[in-house]
Amino acid sequence: MTATTTENTAAPTGPATATVPATATATGPAPATTATAAACPFTGARAGTGAAAPGTPAGAAGAGAGPAGPEAAPVAGAVRAGERDGDQAGDQAGDQAGERAGRGAADRSAGFTERYLLSPAVNADPYPYLDALRDHDPVHWSAMHRAWLVTGHEQLTHCLRDPAVSADRVRPLMDAVPEGARDDAERAFGILSRWMVFNDPPRHRRLRQVFQDQFAARAINRYRGFVERATRAMAGRRAAPGRTGDLVADIARPLPALVFARWLGVPQADAPSFWYWNARVGDLVLGAAQEEREYRTSLQSLVNLEDYLAELVRRRREEPKDDLISAVLAGGRVGTSVSEEEFVGMLTQMAFAGGETTSNLIANTLLALLSRPDQLAAVREDPARLVPAAVEETMRFDGPSKMSIRIAAADLELDGRAVRAGDRLFLVTAAANRDPDRFADPGRFDVRRGTGGPLHLGFGFGAHFCVGAALARLVAVSAVDVLVRERPGLSLVDEPLSWQPSLLNRALTALPVRY
Repeated sequence: MTATTTENTAAPTGPATATVPATATATGPAPATTATAAACPFTGARAGTGAAAPGTPAGAAGAGAGPAGPEAAPVAGAVRAGERDGDQAGDQAGDQAGERAGRGAADRSAGFTERYLLSPAVNADPYPYLDALRDHDPVHWSAMHRAWLVTGHEQLTHCLRDPAVSADRVRPLMDAVPEGARDDAERAFGILSRWMVFNDPPRHRRLRQVFQDQFAARAINRYRGFVERATRAMAGRRAAPGRTGDLVADIARPLPALVFARWLGVPQADAPSFWYWNARVGDLVLGAAQEEREYRTSLQSLVNLEDYLAELVRRRREEPKDDLISAVLAGGRVGTSVSEEEFVGMLTQMAFAGGETTSNLIANTLLALLSRPDQLAAVREDPARLVPAAVEETMRFDGPSKMSIRIAAADLELDGRAVRAGDRLFLVTAAANRDPDRFADPGRFDVRRGTGGPLHLGFGFGAHFCVGAALARLVAVSAVDVLVRERPGLSLVDEPLSWQPSLLNRALTALPVRY
């Protein structure tokens, strides 16, 4: 297997041909301007920029700031609905939920100043505020965000286990679509309803089991040689020793995209259309689409993506390859455990998820190491053991995901608070992963911590533990290992860092380095 996609066929005739921007490439999407990053690869929890958060005063977020993603799009959708219908109903709902916040518990908010999660200072360094919030009130009603902010490790894991806390959030996405685009929405939202990330058990379990074997570490390890060769080839072209560059654009972004396309089985010739459709689906699901025209383009792109993947499934039935689709078909579950329609719908989710979570994990790990010479030296002395440990410690300390969003499907009590059906819960894993009740000296980055001790929540927990964790780990470890071992001069360039504005994601816009 070489470090490029092996099949090079023309785009199939099934889906409509897209007009692809010149920035789309065969190795992955262009840097996103309105939508970025996934909280979990292959389960679709992505994040980006879009509408302002609910309860935010006009202009407070700044241009382009706001929640987005399958997790956050219901928030953005609620904001747009409020803009169309007026704020009175939303304010009343927020007031009622605020009254519930104090029911059954003392007011733990007295004396605490809440901050907007997408303010520039909090977005750049969220941890001081999140630590203070968790220590003050681990289950906090936020009138500003109109959601419960769950920051304690114990309380957050309780939410991830509780069947009353639901992942089903397709309806708010539909409500956000302008009336003029509703006629185009029925099929597209039928596709979204088949995404694992929008389903609760038992359907979530049934859908997930179809892919379970192919996502297991033993199956993913078959691609180890390809990933390592691809990493070295890309580093050789883009990261020549002594050169200055942007590690995000040079390695961290294109490497996961290349690996993901090869693993899914997307022919190289199809990649521009594939990534274009994914970007437009992102505009829909991440809340970046605002105008009716943008919605129509996004809805049609989701349909085009499903048509393309349905055609790719048909081709793999006739001519199997060494890829995910062929392997799942050979397992015999499609047509028995799940319908072909469900299978293709789940493939659209995996196509959408792409590799940006892994991209951010690579960049954040290298930033943590390069800014701590003692930790970098330890990793270089024992890379076989401590490169994987450094990746795990990054998932805890400064991972690619800050939070996920859930909906209360029924009334529940959480840490003495009365949560009502329909309330939103922001499950802030970035805070839970630094909970001193769970982790010793949690504000310290220690690569040796990653070799044992309590497990982080960076890949989720329980039924929604990230199914793509093994592949994300493989790619991130390979990239960090090659750069740490083979670029002894790798160092940070003295330039200010900037982070993409996102409720859910922790993503550098660039990482200037000298290789």
